[in-house]
Amino acid sequence: MQEERFSDLVADALDTLPEEFLERMENVEVLIEDWPTRDDLEEVGLDPRDKASLLGLYHGVPLTHRGQFYSALPDRITIFQKPIERLCGDDEDEIREQVRHTVIHEIAHYYGIDDDRLDELGYD
Repeated sequence: MQEERFSDLVADALDTLPEEFLERMENVEVLIEDWPTRDDLEEVGLDPRDKASLLGLYHGVPLTHRGQFYSALPDRITIFQKPIERLCGDDEDEIREQVRHTVIHEIAHYYGIDDDRLDELGYD
């Protein structure tokens, strides 16, 4: 899939989120990269050979861990295009759904929701 089309799918996913999700998001940059880096993989405890298994990554301090005087560079949410395409094949509808799922998953981390709670909620 062309990079521009994938970028549109990420933008669409963000646009379809409920307003209450977006209202409190401040100082967050959403990026698209082809593949996770070695550092990205190590950050989440994956072997560097498992680059196709990481679909997205939140970099920052979750809202639930910030103090009253918290100030920092923008948090980042990175969506990895090639692992999503590898998982979904050429089916654009499936890619769209996976992108939306991944965006929601990473935004949940911004709000302090961990992977165990996401699993309970059906966003594994």
